[in-house]
Amino acid sequence: MNGTPIHPVHDGIPVADITERLMAEFGAVVPLTEVSAVVMRAVRDLAGVPVGALPELVERLARQVLRESGDAG
Repeated sequence: MNGTPIHPVHDGIPVADITERLMAEFGAVVPLTEVSAVVMRAVRDLAGVPVGALPELVERLARQVLRESGDAG
């Protein structure tokens, strides 16, 4: 991926992998910086969730936010 560097792992969550998957899905319409910001916001929003569930929940939440932002625009 080109652009803003992404930390590969944040608090045990593979944010780079999640961001790459979401870029494959939304990258044609959403810039990397926005996708990355949404992923990191999802990480913060899900603080306190059991650690084992975090990677999947972060990806699901970020995907939903990106879908909704596309519907609104």
